[in-house]
This record gives sequence, structure tokens and C-alpha cells, in this order.
Amino acid sequence: MQLALAQLEKHLTQSLKPLYILVGDEPLAQRESLDAIRAAARAQGYDERTTLTVERYFNWQQIQSYGQSISLFASQRLLEINIPSGKPGVDGGKALQALAAKAIPDTCVVIILPKLERDAANSAWFSALEKNAITIQLNEVDAANLPKWIASRLALQGQHTSQQTLEFLAHQVEGNLLAANQEVQKLGLLYPQGELSDATVREAVLNVSRYDAFQLGEAVLAGDAARTVRILQGLQDEGENAVAVMSPLMWVLRPLVRIKQAEMRGENIMNAMTNARIYGEKQALVKRALARLNLKQLEAALQKLADIDKTAKGVMLGDAWLEISRLCFGLARVGSNKTRS
Repeated sequence: MQLALAQLEKHLTQSLKPLYILVGDEPLAQRESLDAIRAAARAQGYDERTTLTVERYFNWQQIQSYGQSISLFASQRLLEINIPSGKPGVDGGKALQALAAKAIPDTCVVIILPKLERDAANSAWFSALEKNAITIQLNEVDAANLPKWIASRLALQGQHTSQQTLEFLAHQVEGNLLAANQEVQKLGLLYPQGELSDATVREAVLNVSRYDAFQLGEAVLAGDAARTVRILQGLQDEGENAVAVMSPLMWVLRPLVRIKQAEMRGENIMNAMTNARIYGEKQALVKRALARLNLKQLEAALQKLADIDKTAKGVMLGDAWLEISRLCFGLARVGSNKTRS
């Protein structure tokens, strides 16, 4: 059954269903949907949460073993299966079909998928999941509807502003919901409930810190290794949390992978950038990055970001900031001399 994202909160006031699918590349929607399901699970007595990330050598027998095991500490469990590539393979497809056909007792399963390519969307495993699960599409908000989205977020914290100011905010964040949400939260912290004037919002939005993760992404796209190093050092000096840098970098790399795939299929690059919501001056940066980086490098960078995210959250050992610095500096250096010659 398809469930609109806006209906999720009301749905979660009822008992959790055995199977949910989150599909899409919008990071804010994914994070908030997962947080909402986890909160509902805790409230309903799901005292144990297990997360499995499907990587290259993932053993799909883990899911069968999980279903056969009995928890010593919880009567109800939450199992999250993250498939970043959206391609479970032959064994994975069979495992997912089996999971769709027979729910794991006393368990709520959440399967997290990116925006699927046509073959995956029409596959037997995804059809089986859709038939037996609550499916939530994590769609990006298009440019025309972003001001309305920002207005709804402001309303949740008791604030409102003019249409002109809403459009200004939408233009500033360039369609990035993570950035939009960050600006809305900032306004909630800085100002009381009620109407926000145009001057007030502009002052708050334009009065930003010296460095931010979106500037880092731009430096990496431009192949400017020296600026990349300065911004990385500035973010660390300002006490920025490594986790907070991850999503903006993901937002830079994911569209780049999709555009590169379109380029390799011989599709029109301008159309691909528009579909990926890359507009204005950022298109020139993306073109430079596409000229420097190949698909293998971009896909490897996405996988590395997933590993760094685990390190930043304490799931894997290591220094998250060191790994972020190595990744960003490496991407910025690739072919940078060639582009400037």
C-alpha cells in the first residue's frame, strides 16, 4: 500500500505494520521518516533495534538467521535493512521476496532504498515488497512547491512570513531541503512566534558562519584542492560535528552519480541536471566535476561516505574527520591540473 509522506505521522499512531519500504534519495525525508518510525516503535514496546547495511559482500543469510533467532531482551524488534545501491542482486532478490511473503514474527522491518532505476522498480523482488508493505516515496520537493513547504515548516514552530520572503528562502537554498530545514530551525531559535519581516529573515539567512559544508561541496566540485583544505580546517576549528557534514556532501555526490550515468547513456546533460535539480551557477561546477571524475570514482566516493557515516556515529572504529578530509581532498585533486591547463 502506498502511503504519502504527509500521512506517516497519523499512520504511526496505530500499531506498526510488519513491513515498510522507504524509497527515494531525499535525505531529510529519509531521516525524518526513520526517526518517526523509530519513535513509534519505542512507544509501542519495540525494545531492540538492528540495522543491516547491504554492501558488496553482504551475506543475505543474516536475515534468515535473524528471523529464526529469539531475542532474550525484547518481545518486539525493529529491523532496518539499508540497500544504498538499490541493487540487492540475485540472492538478495530471493531473500526480499521471501521476507515479503512471510513476515518475521514480532518484528517490524524497514527497508531503505534509493530512487530505483527502471529495472529495479519493475523487478519481481520490488513488486513483492510493494504488494505486502507500506511503501513511502521520499520525493524531492520541486522548485515551484518549495516556498509552500517552507511555509508549512515555519507554521509548525508558530511563525509565518510573506510570499516574497518564502521565495527568497527557496532561492537561497537552491532546492536543498536539508539547507531549507536548517534555515527554518535557525529562525525558530532566533525569533519568537508570529510574523517574520523580510528584513529579519534576510539578516538571519545572510549572517552565516565563515564556513559551511555546502561551501565544501562546491570546492570539491570545482576541483579546488587548496580551498577544500581551508574549508575543512575552518569547519573543524568552528567545532562542526562530522555527522553534520555528511548529508550536504551526500547531496552533492548523489546527483552527480545520476548525471554521470545519464551522460554515459548518451542523454542530454542539461536535461539530466534539471532533473537532478542542479540550477544556475551550480551547473558550471557540475560540468567541471563531470569532466574530472568518472562513474567508478563517484560511486566509490558514495560508498566511502556511507562508511565514514558509520565511523562518525561510533559504529565503526576510526577518525571520521580524517576520513572526510582524505575523501574531499582526493576528489578535489582528481584531474584538477588538467582542468586548469
